[in-house]
Amino acid sequence: MPDAVTSSPFSRPSPRIGPLIALLPFLRPYAGRWALAFVALVTSAGATLVLPVAFKYLIDRGFAGGDRAHIDRYFLALFVVSLVLAGATALRFYLVSWLGERVTADLRRAVYDHVLGMSPQFFETTQTGEVLSRLTTDTTLIQTVVGTSLSLGLRNFFLLTGGVAMLAVTSPVLSGYVIATLVVVVAPVVIFGRRVRRLSRASQDKIANTSALAGEVLNAMPTVQSYTQEPFEAHRFAGAVEAAFDTALTRIRARAWLTAVVIVLVFSAIVFVLWLGAQAVLAGRMTAGQLSQFILYAVFTAGAVGAVAEVWGDLQRAAGATERLLQLLAAPSPVVEAGTTVALPLQGEGIRFDNVSFSYPSRSGIAALSALSLEVRPGEHVALVGPSGAGKTTLFQLLLRFYDPQSGRILINGVPTCDVPLVELRKEIGVVLQESVIFSGSVLDNIRYGAPDATLAQVQRAADMAAAAGFIEELPRGYDTFLGERGVRLSGGQRQRIAIARAILKNPPILLLDEATSALDAASERLVQKALDNASQNRTTLVIAHRLATVQQADRIVVLDQGRIVAQGRHAELLLSSPLYAQLAALQFGEQLGQRAPRGAVSDHVGLA
Repeated sequence: MPDAVTSSPFSRPSPRIGPLIALLPFLRPYAGRWALAFVALVTSAGATLVLPVAFKYLIDRGFAGGDRAHIDRYFLALFVVSLVLAGATALRFYLVSWLGERVTADLRRAVYDHVLGMSPQFFETTQTGEVLSRLTTDTTLIQTVVGTSLSLGLRNFFLLTGGVAMLAVTSPVLSGYVIATLVVVVAPVVIFGRRVRRLSRASQDKIANTSALAGEVLNAMPTVQSYTQEPFEAHRFAGAVEAAFDTALTRIRARAWLTAVVIVLVFSAIVFVLWLGAQAVLAGRMTAGQLSQFILYAVFTAGAVGAVAEVWGDLQRAAGATERLLQLLAAPSPVVEAGTTVALPLQGEGIRFDNVSFSYPSRSGIAALSALSLEVRPGEHVALVGPSGAGKTTLFQLLLRFYDPQSGRILINGVPTCDVPLVELRKEIGVVLQESVIFSGSVLDNIRYGAPDATLAQVQRAADMAAAAGFIEELPRGYDTFLGERGVRLSGGQRQRIAIARAILKNPPILLLDEATSALDAASERLVQKALDNASQNRTTLVIAHRLATVQQADRIVVLDQGRIVAQGRHAELLLSSPLYAQLAALQFGEQLGQRAPRGAVSDHVGLA
C-alpha cells in the first residue's frame, strides 16, 4: 500500500509501487479459491493445446491412412477433450467471477469504512462526489480485471507459452520465424500500454469531476431552481461530460491503434510463415497433419497475443483505478485516534477549554479561537452567543473532536479528550444541529439512530418530549412512515423535532444544541423549548443561541467575539455590562432595550449565525 498522503488523497503515488500488487491483502483471504481457479485455468489451457495434436493424428493416420477405426478413435478423443475443456472453463468462470465480486465488495467496504472515520477536515478539500466515484467507477474496473480479465490474461499467457513450445516441437524452422515476429509485436504493446494507463487515469479523473458536480447540484435543487439557473447548470454539466468524453475518446483511440497494430503484425507474420509451411509440404519435408497442427498452434498463439494485448489495456486501466482507491485508503485522518483506552469518569469537574487556539485548515491565517479558556460545571446550562464567526460552532466541533486545536487542551471530567477513544467520547455527547439531518428511512429508524436498541415505547416518549408525537401519528404509517432522502417529505420544523427526539432518546450526559428550535413556529418552539429544558436537567448543556429569548433562563451566558470570550453572566447582568450583548438584545427585543446599548450601531455584529 502506498505511503500515506498528506495533501490530497488522490495525488500521484510513487511509480515504483505496483498498484495491482497492492491488492494482495484483499486477495489473500481467498487463496484456496484462487488455487482451485488456477488449476481449472491450467486444465482448460492444456485441453486447448491438446486439440491440434488430435487433429494431426486424425489427418495423418485417419484420413491419409483410410483407417475408419482410427478416425472414430480420434473423433472420440476430440469429444473427450472438449468435455474436459468445457468443465474446466465453466469452473474457472464461476470461481473467478465469484472472486471478482467478493474482492470488489471487500474493497468497497474497506474504502467506505475508512472514509467514515475521516474528520470533516478531510472533506474541506475532497468532494463527496469524487469519493462516490471511487466507490463505484473505480471498483467496477477492478472487478472487471479480477473477475474476468486477469484469468483470461493468464489463460492466454499459458496458451501463448504452450503454443510457442508446441510450434517449436512441430517445426523448429517455422517456429523460429514466429518467435522472431513476437519480439516485433511486444514493443508496441509496451509503448502503447503506458500511454493507455495515463489516459485511463485522466479519464477516471474527468468522470469523478462529473459525478462531484452532479452530486453538488442535485443536493441544491431548490436553490438552483429558485434562481432559474437550470440552463447554466445544464451547460456546466454538459461541459464536464464532454471533457470526460474527449478524454475517454483519446484513450479508446490509443487502444484501437494498439489492437490494430498487434493484429496486423501478428497475422502478417502468420501468413508468411504458413506460406513457408505450404512450400515445405509440397517439398515433402512436412506432412499435411503436421502443417494442420502448426496452423492451429499458430492461430492459438496469434489469438493469445491479441487477447494478452487487450487484457494488458484492461490492466492498465485497473492500475489507475487501484492507485486512486489505495491512496484514499492510505490517506490518514487529520484527527488521530487515541492510542489509549482511557474512559471518561462518570463524575468530575465538567468541561474545560484550557487556553485553546484553533484555525481551520482551509483558512489557516484566520484564528477561529484565540487562547480561549472556559469552564462548564457538571449539570450547568451554558448559552453561547455572539456574531457570525465568533467561534460558537467551532467549540462544538472541537469538543466532538471533529478537529483538534493547534494549541491548548479540552478536558471532560479532568480527562483530555485526545486521550479518549473517539467512539467512547462521542457516546457521551448528544447533538442537535441547526441543519437537521434526516436519513432515508422511517421515522422510527431516524429517532433510534442514536440508540438502536430502544423500544417503541421509549421512542414514542422521546417524540412526545420533542413535541413531535402529534404530527408523527398523523403520517400515513405513523412511526413506520418512510421519510424520503434527507427527509424531503417533512417540513423544516418537523425535521428539527425528529432530530431533537433523537438526541433525547440517546440520553447523553452532555448535550450540545446548535439553535435547535430555529425552524419552529412560536407555539412549537415553546413546547420544544420546554422539552429541551426538561432534557437538560441533570446533564451538562451547551446551547448556541441565535434567539436570545430562548436562553434568558440559562445558568450562564457566554458572549463570544472573534474567537474570544468578551463577557459572561446572566441575561440581566449582560445587558448592563456587555455592550455587544446589549446591542444584540436591542436588535431582537426592540427599542425599549436599545437605550441600554451604546450609541452607534456596530455593523460588524449584526449577524447572529
